[in-house]
Amino acid sequence: MRLLRSTDLALRVLMRLAVVDGTTPTTREVAADMDVPYTHAAKVVAELQHQGLVDARRGRGGGLSLTEKGRTASVGAVVRSFEGDGDVVDCEGGTTPCPLHTACRLRGALRRAQESFFATLDPLTVADMITPPTGPLLLQITSPPTP
Repeated sequence: MRLLRSTDLALRVLMRLAVVDGTTPTTREVAADMDVPYTHAAKVVAELQHQGLVDARRGRGGGLSLTEKGRTASVGAVVRSFEGDGDVVDCEGGTTPCPLHTACRLRGALRRAQESFFATLDPLTVADMITPPTGPLLLQITSPPTP
């Protein structure tokens, strides 16, 4: 299983914001810190704001901050919100459904593997993800706030 780029970036943005108590970096600064295009970061931040995980304020004195909901968010829930929790493979969809879909053992095995994947991520919070050595490393790569 491979995460979408937006899912990976969403988790990294949340972790980045979790280590910057008292400062409010801009989306542009976070994009630079994560070495991703600004437009991609802006889309992810907008979705995180929509979910109530990030507070984004525009203008002078604005910036991004992690909400309490964002700090305590389950990593599994964040991944589900970006990836969806549908089947790993689409056996019945598309122009040519798989002829085995009514009696396939693979689909069930993949579903159990996916459930195990989420079960591993569900108890972890964003706050858990910034414990050493990750948090100190994130602090090293953060851009200084723009005046």
